[in-house]
Amino acid sequence: MNITDSVIYIGVNDREIDLFEGQYIVPNGIAYNSYAIIDEKIAIMDSVDANFTGEWLDNIKNALGDRKPDYLVVQHMEPDHSANIDNFLKAYPEAQVVSTKIAFQMMNQFFGTDYADRRIVASEGDTLNLGSRSLTFYTAPMVHWPEVMVTYDSKDKILFSADGFGKFGALDADEDWACEARRYYFGIVGKYGVQVQALLKKAAALDIEKICPLHGPVLTENLGYYIDLYNTWSSYGVESDGVVIAYTSVYGNTKKAVEILAEKLKEYGCPKVTVNDLARCDMAEAVEDAFRYGKIVLATTTYNSDIFPFMRTFIDELKERGYKNRTVAFIENGSWAPTATTVMKRMFEKSKNLQFTENTVQIKSAVNDNNIAQLDALAKELCK
Repeated sequence: MNITDSVIYIGVNDREIDLFEGQYIVPNGIAYNSYAIIDEKIAIMDSVDANFTGEWLDNIKNALGDRKPDYLVVQHMEPDHSANIDNFLKAYPEAQVVSTKIAFQMMNQFFGTDYADRRIVASEGDTLNLGSRSLTFYTAPMVHWPEVMVTYDSKDKILFSADGFGKFGALDADEDWACEARRYYFGIVGKYGVQVQALLKKAAALDIEKICPLHGPVLTENLGYYIDLYNTWSSYGVESDGVVIAYTSVYGNTKKAVEILAEKLKEYGCPKVTVNDLARCDMAEAVEDAFRYGKIVLATTTYNSDIFPFMRTFIDELKERGYKNRTVAFIENGSWAPTATTVMKRMFEKSKNLQFTENTVQIKSAVNDNNIAQLDALAKELCK
């Protein structure tokens, strides 16, 4: 696939993988993107997962014909992008590898060598001349590893964005970009909003016409849409007006309360209501929803004087990613000593700029008329 006359896609699709990074469900697989920049000199941008060594090396050969690459630019050392560094350098013994100082330290950890005789250490603002174009390197620490850098091609006005602007799904998957990019961002990058904001400021100074990430499609049109989403996500802003309800239920009574609340929210004009059963849904989808919407209802049972394990995991996932700037409501259930609301509020003690609703709902075993009145009041408050 030609990105431009001189930039060629040489990545691979992985349709066999079931869990990305061992935890994220990827029903439509994942793409490991790599690119060849062909000029007077040739740079290969990143490698691919270890399971695709032969296919990737064949892609390079098919793209270059009789020519050989001069450089391998390594933007990110996570193994789905770096696993074939050593295989590449064995296949092309005259090529040099370009990366950050920290990345070379990681290469020594992964491969037992830092390629001291074949390396070019890239620092902030350094350039690499390929002939008719220069590549400029910008460090992007903790987006989402400390060694990360991104690369700007001044001729074709391409930002090679490492894991930034990536998404789940193989390139031949027919699916909405924002949904899977959002799940990818909040699952993998979301903790590092401050660092993403710093990178976006660097990118704002560049004339960018295309974005080439390490996962997902090349972005060539309406770049403002993607950049605006990344700005919202990384600043912990509210993307969509609505309420997400996340719940656990043992015998169905808490679920019944959630269903009543969801209907009341719709009746009172809430533009969007999303419900996640934390025991059964994809946890990463629930986390994505929590960051997408401005209001969240957490409903769970008291369990061993604590809260149900799936809810504890969910709240820990939110806290780990810096959850803030949201309105939070609680529904608790407990047959003799309900304490779930107290526990959940305590878990958010160090979270910034969270507003708790005035109305809460306390169920003792089963939903009664008083609970329905409480749910009504909560729905009205959330729909203001």
